[in-house]
Amino acid sequence: MKHNKLVRDKIPDIIRKNGERPIVKTLTATAYKKELKRKLQEECVEVAGAKTRERLIDELADVHEVLRALYTAHGLSPTDITKEAGQKRKKRGAFAKKIFLIETK
Repeated sequence: MKHNKLVRDKIPDIIRKNGERPIVKTLTATAYKKELKRKLQEECVEVAGAKTRERLIDELADVHEVLRALYTAHGLSPTDITKEAGQKRKKRGAFAKKIFLIETK
């Protein structure tokens, strides 16, 4: 079965334990950053499709892990992102008021 996607570090071992043979490669730094962004898109789609609280938690945990890897790959820290988010929140607000923009005229 073809997958062609970035997977967590222990997935090849899990596949072997299931009696299959994974074919893998180690990505270059550039390819890794690209695949992390692609993985984030994949995980966000799964968040959007989550129907239960448990599934939502599971998928958000995956998003969190991909974000953590993206920070690290780009030489950033969660503090860098938190600081930027705080500045944006101050300037543009958060999402707490549940405002849905229909149109502008």
